[in-house]
Amino acid sequence: MKRILKILVILILTLATIVIYLSLYGVKTDKFNKEIIKNVSKINKKINLSLNEVNYLLNPLNFSINISTKNPKILLEDKSLDLKDITSNISLKSFISNQFSIDDLKISTKEIKIKDLISLTRAVEGSPQLFVLDNITKEGLISTNINLKFDLDGEIKNNYQITGTVKKAKFNIFNKVEIDDLNLSFNISNNQLTLKKIETNLNSIKLKSPLIKIEKKKDIFFVEGEVANEEQNFDINKLKPILGNLPNNIEIDKIDFNSVNIFSFNINKKLKLKDLKLETNLNLENFQIVKNPLNLKTFLPNYTEQIKFKDHKIKIKLIKGMLDIKGGGDIYIGDESEQLSYSVIKDDRKITFDTNLNIKNNPLTINFLDYKKKKGNSSEILLKGIYKKNKELILKDISITEKNNQILIKDLLFSKNFKVKDLSYIKLNYRNKNDLLNNLELKKNKSNFSINGKSFDATQLINNSMSDDESTTIFENFNSKFNIKIGTTYINKNDYTKNLAGYFTFKNNKLDKLNLASTFSNNKKMNLSIETNNQNETITKFFSNYPKPLIKRYDFIKGFEEGYLNFNSIKKDGVSNSVLIIDNFKVKEVPVFAKLLSLASLQGIADLLTGEGIRFTDFEMRYSSQKGLTNIEEMYAIGPAISILMDGYIESKKLVSLRGTLVPATTINRSIASIPLLGKILIGEKTGEGVFGVSFKIKGPPKNLSTTVNPIKTLTPRFITRTLEKIKKN
Repeated sequence: MKRILKILVILILTLATIVIYLSLYGVKTDKFNKEIIKNVSKINKKINLSLNEVNYLLNPLNFSINISTKNPKILLEDKSLDLKDITSNISLKSFISNQFSIDDLKISTKEIKIKDLISLTRAVEGSPQLFVLDNITKEGLISTNINLKFDLDGEIKNNYQITGTVKKAKFNIFNKVEIDDLNLSFNISNNQLTLKKIETNLNSIKLKSPLIKIEKKKDIFFVEGEVANEEQNFDINKLKPILGNLPNNIEIDKIDFNSVNIFSFNINKKLKLKDLKLETNLNLENFQIVKNPLNLKTFLPNYTEQIKFKDHKIKIKLIKGMLDIKGGGDIYIGDESEQLSYSVIKDDRKITFDTNLNIKNNPLTINFLDYKKKKGNSSEILLKGIYKKNKELILKDISITEKNNQILIKDLLFSKNFKVKDLSYIKLNYRNKNDLLNNLELKKNKSNFSINGKSFDATQLINNSMSDDESTTIFENFNSKFNIKIGTTYINKNDYTKNLAGYFTFKNNKLDKLNLASTFSNNKKMNLSIETNNQNETITKFFSNYPKPLIKRYDFIKGFEEGYLNFNSIKKDGVSNSVLIIDNFKVKEVPVFAKLLSLASLQGIADLLTGEGIRFTDFEMRYSSQKGLTNIEEMYAIGPAISILMDGYIESKKLVSLRGTLVPATTINRSIASIPLLGKILIGEKTGEGVFGVSFKIKGPPKNLSTTVNPIKTLTPRFITRTLEKIKKN
């Protein structure tokens, strides 16, 4: 019995020694390599291992063996991947019962090429995603630590974990997006990928991210994280793939910014993004546009195609397809800076915007309103509106405020062709360039409008109406009536009418009828009517027994006095035929006329012109106009001292070409009139015309006219007949 006990103790001690030794030091051998490889192949039949000596450590508590090997290789067809080490625990119980015996598997790789890893993985699973990833990957290194746990069937449990680092990776996506020098650490666990300490260059934009999480939820992946970029001056050409292609008429020279971006989104297996959320704090240090389609010089004289934005703080939010942008900073118009703030909200139906521009250092003009901001004053421009999906634009509020000056427009509706479809309210209360008060209101009542006010300077409006510019209508689907009542209406800086009243109507976007009447300050009257008949002819009639305020706007006529003015015009298909008649007036100064008299050696009449003035009993001009070209068919000016016949053409702002005849009634024709019988036949009993006169030509650019004369000319029968008719009428 003692011998048996002794043997048992020795065996136990020996076994304990072996167990302790195997637990502490293990055993190195390659005898079990085939069994290990066999068990690994059960995970994936395509995978093979090349093992060196394997170290076995006994774990008596778990009844398992810890296996580890250095520098193994994964073999896959003709590819291999060098590893750092592999460790695993083999269940002795499962091993003895011939079951899958690997409890866990830990694999550590060396720094290997990302492309090699992708290529090896593609050999196991040839998915389209891996094909795309292989093509866009250019370079980079990866090292990983893989910790897998298995069930009794050899299936990987959900509590696996993969960690590692990526260094100096480079990707090129369709030659548009370049990711360079990517460095990060990662952690892959069940249904979740975590990226940390990310640093990279995205199309030369330096990006950093402390954390990005990717979590699998059923058939989608949920991505969230934070990305920031450092402040730098960007190459706009490298940003185009990110920003999108800009229109050909827009060029950006400089862009300098930094930002912090917090984002989240879902992405499906087809790489389609959904539920994107974004919060961005953007510091736009410098943004310079050197070319753009906006023509603002009419309003901002210092404006060039260059616009510079500086020190803009911008907050951007994108939630459920709704984009919210708020920001503000300096905007440079020319060399001077102004303050700009803005708010833009975009959804799938419309864009709502609200801007505030404070103009202090730059001039501001609105020519069609004859408005000019005074130097040193600050003018605040507010613009609120909606741009709809159907491309309609509604300017809900337009406001320009400069001290006591205010211009306000509400609900201005534009079509997709940028034509006015409707408006509801306009208020003008400002002093214009002539320091004249414009104070009136336009209000909409159903489909019609009323215009009421204390005073209005119509100088610019009259100038525009007298232009023969056939510009395209600014209206679309516009059919309305405007009733007008204005206390004081200025024709120029010094002349005005009282109690302007009447109406005008628009039909099919064009002026159809107009009827206005007013009284000058001296109680003289003025009437204007416009009507379109059934032949689509626009008939304009104007009468005034005080034409002086209207005539004096022509710089070449000075000292116009008295007279009656009648104007009639018929316009169709862009061609107008007009007759202008002025009776019983005199002029004191007409520079071109004075030069003609001087060249014709009619100094006495020239002196009369610059003195008390020359009287005319009749003036009549018949002319036609089309697209800036005015053809003067005939023009007569009949007076006791001198008479004129003239015709020719005027090409607006380009060329003047006129010819005519001057007939001095007090010289040559007085002698002819004394001839018995012949004088009565040719002249009649009235003084004013004759057989001989002075022919002349006026030609050249409007600002550089040349004048030539022929002192003696026999008058044409047409001139004589026409003159006699005038004299007879008088």
